[in-house]
Amino acid sequence: MSLFVTSLNSGSNGNCFYIGNKTEAVLIDAGISCRETEKRMKNLHLSMQQVKAIFISHEHSDHIRGVQVMATKYKLPVYITPDTLYRSNLLLEKDIVRSFTANESVQIGNLTVIPFTKHHDAIDPYSFVIEESGTKVGVLTDIGTLCEQVIHHFKQCNAVFLESNYDEQMLEEGNYPLHLKKRIRGGKGHLSNKQALDLFITHRPIFLSHVFLSHLSANNNNAELVHQLFTRHAGKTKIVVASRYRETPLYTISNNGDLFTELRSAQQMTLFE
Repeated sequence: MSLFVTSLNSGSNGNCFYIGNKTEAVLIDAGISCRETEKRMKNLHLSMQQVKAIFISHEHSDHIRGVQVMATKYKLPVYITPDTLYRSNLLLEKDIVRSFTANESVQIGNLTVIPFTKHHDAIDPYSFVIEESGTKVGVLTDIGTLCEQVIHHFKQCNAVFLESNYDEQMLEEGNYPLHLKKRIRGGKGHLSNKQALDLFITHRPIFLSHVFLSHLSANNNNAELVHQLFTRHAGKTKIVVASRYRETPLYTISNNGDLFTELRSAQQMTLFE
């Protein structure tokens, strides 16, 4: 069985990931506007009618900016923990709010969504694995440290959206104030290129076909640099850098040993900006 995946946007300006099968899909976070989400999905010949639920990882604005309009317009259930809902100040109709619990799977049609906790400077942050018939796609972003939970789920994925937020030297030598540098590289901030690469090299399963490097810093990272860094160690794993300006192509993820099938949008798009 295959899953179709794309990053509709990834970065501090907004995050939204699409994972689905031929008839149903979920969005992990909705950090760009409803209009922009619709436009980018249309570019990939995807319909909002396929989206059956939105899952919210945490309350930071770049993950929830489009939730209210999108959920209201399409009557979509929003899976969000009570603490995250409270801290987010989202005004959602009660009948569309759904809660979830760590490590307890949520069934959306034939899709199984598994939430698990992570280290990030939010009230109740989660990452997710989406599965159908043994094919697993992980969304592992906004992670301060590589805890056992992250490593455990990474090792089971056929494809993963993996945070590679900053280059350590660029952050150190950049003009961010010291308190912000400490926040980013602290245990509840973000993963560096080196940390993400260490996870990839040390724990990559042989069936990992795609890595989507995600949530790159606009000021402390470089898409070409990190693409080259991972490609040197990639082997048969496809390395894609998720853009903060537009959607990636739509990819088909399978657990049958095939490398990949790439479905491009109407426009010819590069893999990174």
